[in-house]
Amino acid sequence: MPRPAMKTVRQQQLIDATLISVERYGLHHTTINTISGLAGLSSGLISHYFGGKQGLIEATLKYLLDELKQALLSRILGKNLSAAERLSMIVESNFTEFQRSTAATKTWLSFWSQAVHDPGLARLQHINSQRLYSNLAFAFKQLMPDDVAINAAKQTAAMIDGFWLRSALSSCPEKEFEQAQILCKAFIEAVIMQHGENKCR
Repeated sequence: MPRPAMKTVRQQQLIDATLISVERYGLHHTTINTISGLAGLSSGLISHYFGGKQGLIEATLKYLLDELKQALLSRILGKNLSAAERLSMIVESNFTEFQRSTAATKTWLSFWSQAVHDPGLARLQHINSQRLYSNLAFAFKQLMPDDVAINAAKQTAAMIDGFWLRSALSSCPEKEFEQAQILCKAFIEAVIMQHGENKCR
């Protein structure tokens, strides 16, 4: 397997350092210097590769989004899953060990608060929300009428986001994250039991 290009390696080092910096200092106090210091790289590389701190912040959010995407793909690609199993995999992909890590949770929370004021981050968060909804709706529509499936997808997406947020802010997040997955899956099972047999053929 060929080695990744040095550019790719350094970019990932800076993204990893950004996650650590936000975890330690918060997004507001994360600077080019804190990031470059943690990465052990010249601060000039941030401008060179990302055009500055804001570009690196957006690249870090894209990295978190890609981790979500890859977590789902690794669970569904090449597998003959039922729609119900696919829904379960969607839940699990949002509560992976990486997405539950302190660095990821603190970075997500910082991004969400900043997205209210930053159009670039808001756009990325919108992509994230739409991707989750679309994946859920696709699976639910295989099990029930479209109008019911749409509502089920919206409710499930809200539950996943809400439980994730409550768990991230909890004093005992690991336990809460585990409970969150169970509750989200239980909700999906209840919806399927109630509406799953009403799918028009």
